[in-house]
Amino acid sequence: MAQSRLEKVGTIFTRVQGLLRAGAMKTEDKPIWYDIYAAFPPKLEPRFDRPAINVPVRNIFYAEDVVRAKLHKQNKPHETISLFDQKHRTQSQQFLQIYDQLKSQGALDDQRIYETALDLLAEQRQKSQPEAVEEQLQLEQPNKSTLLSDFQEADHQKHQQQEQEQTKPSKAKPEGINISSLFKD
Repeated sequence: MAQSRLEKVGTIFTRVQGLLRAGAMKTEDKPIWYDIYAAFPPKLEPRFDRPAINVPVRNIFYAEDVVRAKLHKQNKPHETISLFDQKHRTQSQQFLQIYDQLKSQGALDDQRIYETALDLLAEQRQKSQPEAVEEQLQLEQPNKSTLLSDFQEADHQKHQQQEQEQTKPSKAKPEGINISSLFKD
């Protein structure tokens, strides 16, 4: 065996290095990071017994994080989010946009701004829901192919082929290879 799998015996680099030397791992199977680590090794070897550096963790909060946390705590959003969809904004993004607009006007305190933004978001969602449903239906109309409809269509085509084969006059013509003639000695 090249080396132990226990993290206390060696680092992941030394274990991979041992597997490569012993031939247990092919060079084309080595990890992507191996060559980079070999070219630029860290100053201190990452071992399990090295004491951790005592660095205080800084809190990184943005102004909208507090408002977003309050929104998600009080009102659980019931939406699915696609990270590929760049056209539509999420509920929390819409809420923050409304909240920032109201805050820039400066006429209300934070609690009033929050409540007003919730009301405006609810109105905006009610107006956009029928439009979104209609848009979704228009997108589905050209490609109205579901798994069930595909199977039904294939079954229908199969029945049509069977009916055509039954109506054609049958010719006793063997097709393909005669298996019995292949194995004659």
